Amino acid sequence: MRRAAARDRLAQLAAEHGTTIRSLVEDLAQGTPTQAEYAERAELARIELASDLGSAPSPEAEAKARALLERLGASSHGPRAAA
Repeated sequence: MRRAAARDRLAQLAAEHGTTIRSLVEDLAQGTPTQAEYAERAELARIELASDLGSAPSPEAEAKARALLERLGASSHGPRAAA
């Protein structure tokens, strides 16, 4: 039953976005970074910040930034407004 429910949800999402399930999944796979890619981006950001600011952000500052980004990400995945 779980597979059928997942398939039905994907079909609904695809229909709402005017695409196919295959295209929806391909877009997700291409647009979602892996854990290694996230770690690489974080390290590059630390290096850039250290270069610009003269020191890397503290672990506390990183945690605050991460929490803010997670909250913003959660709010951006809500229902889309009608155009």
